[in-house]
Amino acid sequence: MKTLKYKIIKSKLQYKDYCKTLEELVFTDSKNREIKDEIELLTFLIEKYDEAHSIPTDMNPIELLLSLMHDHDLKAKDLVQILGVSKGMVSDILHYKKGLSKDIIRTLADYFKMAQEAFNRPYSLKSEYKSVQLPVRVIKTTKVRIAAR
Repeated sequence: MKTLKYKIIKSKLQYKDYCKTLEELVFTDSKNREIKDEIELLTFLIEKYDEAHSIPTDMNPIELLLSLMHDHDLKAKDLVQILGVSKGMVSDILHYKKGLSKDIIRTLADYFKMAQEAFNRPYSLKSEYKSVQLPVRVIKTTKVRIAAR
């Protein structure tokens, strides 16, 4: 049985190796059909790896998490087990009431096979209090000293 020359990219080292090989093939001046097929295959494998490992910048970390949950058919209760936190904590995270801790970011990145930077970006949290401006009054107080007995 013939072994495959190229396989699905599973590591950064393999990715770099394939990129280097592709670059060398592109700069060869060959009209050979086999080389053209090899270039197409390497391009496809590299693009697939890039898609899986790129950091989407158009979504905040919670939108990304919700999208990944949808793609992997996960529910909030599944996140409770994955993250090892309470249901309330998961709910607060998904409803923008609590931010992602370093441990949660690491766990999500490992679980979804993504770079931590995808989840470690700033985003706004919702305040639990409505921002209402109340009139401010200055209250004059006097200091009262109580003598120790």
